[in-house]
Amino acid sequence: MNIYLAGGAVRDLLLGNSITDRDYLVTEITQEEFKRRFPLAKRVGKSFPVFLINGCEFSFLRAPTLDKDLKNRDLTVNALILDENGTLLCHPKALEDLHTLTLRPASSHAFQEDPLRIFRAARFWAKFPDFSPHQELLDSMHSVARKGLLNTLAPDRIGQETLKALSSARPGNYLRLLALGGCLSPWFTEFDGGLSIPAGPSKYHNSNVIEHTAEVMDRMAGESKQVWMGFCHDLGKTSTPKELLPSHYGHDKRGIKRAVDIASRIRLSNSFSQAGSQAARWHMLVARYDELRPTTKVDLLVDLHISKCLQGVLTLVVADQSLNFTERALRDLELILSVSLPPNMHNKGPASGKLLRELRASELRRYS
Repeated sequence: MNIYLAGGAVRDLLLGNSITDRDYLVTEITQEEFKRRFPLAKRVGKSFPVFLINGCEFSFLRAPTLDKDLKNRDLTVNALILDENGTLLCHPKALEDLHTLTLRPASSHAFQEDPLRIFRAARFWAKFPDFSPHQELLDSMHSVARKGLLNTLAPDRIGQETLKALSSARPGNYLRLLALGGCLSPWFTEFDGGLSIPAGPSKYHNSNVIEHTAEVMDRMAGESKQVWMGFCHDLGKTSTPKELLPSHYGHDKRGIKRAVDIASRIRLSNSFSQAGSQAARWHMLVARYDELRPTTKVDLLVDLHISKCLQGVLTLVVADQSLNFTERALRDLELILSVSLPPNMHNKGPASGKLLRELRASELRRYS
């Protein structure tokens, strides 16, 4: 039996990065023999059995030889194995691509055999932004998309890859690569055409919808739900009538349902769905916070407070338009939450709500 350290652990070792996950490749032993030798190993996976031991994955050859197995991997920079003596075996292009920090498919069929690898490649670029996608990668992505192979993927797997990307160093690269590779549909079809649609008038924007969204995501990196809010905030822009471009009047309202649709499609939680829709709904209004009437501020602050999205939308407005109303908005929220109804106006239905709104607005006027 031979056991090799495989994949990302070897890549990170060669790049001088810390190793967080260790995967191993096992050869010259059957799965049954391996299980007898390691009775505590837990088998997972259906298509390709993998055994878990103390959190480490042990897999078996998926091709007749080691060389062919390496060429069946996703990316060349992941097609590496290291034996117990420190001998490195790798894809013919692996070391070259590691040196040049290039993302290239390990074979022409790598993504066709497993289309989910496209989303993993996009996540890889989000995690390791110093790399650059090779044209072979983009060509392979376009080919998979044209053949409709992305339609076969399980929604929850797309959601899992997306969540991992949102917590990465440069999450906008996830969206960038999917767009450049023509792989937005069917999972993120709301972004279709975004590369050729201006994000707004040149006075305010100098990029397209995809790049602007990706830039906002990058500025919000560090908290995955807030990054998701950046992802969703301008979803309405790709549905702007052409005659209105480069302006996007009403894109905030158009984006609300689109944010809910995407979250539902890839099986994200209700809290992510709500965060995305709230980002679309309120980001333009919050950007005009100083101009708003007290009653509008009350409505906005209460709604975002109840949905636990206020801090996220305030952070979004900073990332989106470099406008920071955080201190004022949080102060105003504290003020209005300190206001309560007189005892004789409790439980009066809509009348109670109307009066409370007016009292809160009056409090804002008093301190403005």
